[in-house]
Amino acid sequence: MRLFPKEVRFSDSFEELADKIQEGSALFLAMLKDYRNSKGAASQLKEIEQQADVIAHRIYQDLHKTFITPLDREDIYSLADKMDSVMDMIDESASKMTLYRIRAPLPAHIELAAILDSAVALLNKAIHAMRDRSTNIRTILEACVEVNSLENEADHVLREAMAELFERERDAIELIKSKELLERIEEATDICEDVSNILEGFILKYG
Repeated sequence: MRLFPKEVRFSDSFEELADKIQEGSALFLAMLKDYRNSKGAASQLKEIEQQADVIAHRIYQDLHKTFITPLDREDIYSLADKMDSVMDMIDESASKMTLYRIRAPLPAHIELAAILDSAVALLNKAIHAMRDRSTNIRTILEACVEVNSLENEADHVLREAMAELFERERDAIELIKSKELLERIEEATDICEDVSNILEGFILKYG
């Protein structure tokens, strides 16, 4: 049983969007891990974000063109919107590093980006599994549970990093820049959890 009929291409578009987000997340993590040699990475991420926008808009257009949709229109829209928001937040985080001229990322920035990348990979797995939902329910639900666990882990890392930052950083400007970047990366994991909740809702709602 297919969740999205082939003729309206929703499966293809969602999988393409998930792949694009994973590409962006992997690039962002690589950017932080090798920050000194990451010139041009922020511009590459902007291109990936724009490509993700194009895919998301294609899904919106397909919604308008399709008389009968496989799921409620609001559900399809919400999934596309939240997935696109993950990529938007990754791009925003990379852009702020360039805008703020961050000298070097904190270990916590890298740790949060690694958690985010793991969450994005799990969502990619779940989205691809949705093509044959009836045989992949367990895979989808397990991925969603893991994403929720990663979001909790990111919350913990953020709290610990904030406490350390306010204790050791004496430069107020640097503190503000580092704090905002920590919050943006963690927010991306929050949105990943939103996506996983939508996917779990699909299983409960549509069986």
